[in-house]
Amino acid sequence: MRLTTKGRYAVTAMLDLALHDGKDPVSLAEISARQDISLSYLEQLFSRLRRHSLVESVRGPGGGYRLSRQTDMIFISDVVDAVDESLDTTRCGNKGDCQAGEKCLTHHLWSDLSEQIHQFLSGISLAQLMENREIQVVAARQNRLQGKTESQTINTERLSNQAPA
Repeated sequence: MRLTTKGRYAVTAMLDLALHDGKDPVSLAEISARQDISLSYLEQLFSRLRRHSLVESVRGPGGGYRLSRQTDMIFISDVVDAVDESLDTTRCGNKGDCQAGEKCLTHHLWSDLSEQIHQFLSGISLAQLMENREIQVVAARQNRLQGKTESQTINTERLSNQAPA
């Protein structure tokens, strides 16, 4: 699988946004600080995410971003696809010209793997990730490091009844 930094950072940033998406928009500076992702890189990613209607921007003082859909309607494959991240595991970019202009011996194997990865990511929503206990614990730790309490930052209405430790 060739999921690069772009795809991983986009998924991480969207999960952070989902966890902190409440009445106020979330600034990219906040996501940058919590996730240790460059602000300029986040701006590029969120430009693409906005074009694909996954997020909406709020301008002005106190502005930032909000999710444009419910978390159970945003799938990881949507995020990866929005930032033009390739999940292609073939050498040829799935064009079938991997060996002297023709398909190589294992082309179908790698092509099928790429499809399986995409299907796997299509079955995982942000809501499902938000319910993961380990993710909740990490989010709570990140918030403590930022000097904020869980109630100030994590969208607890969207989490399961068990609060992170």
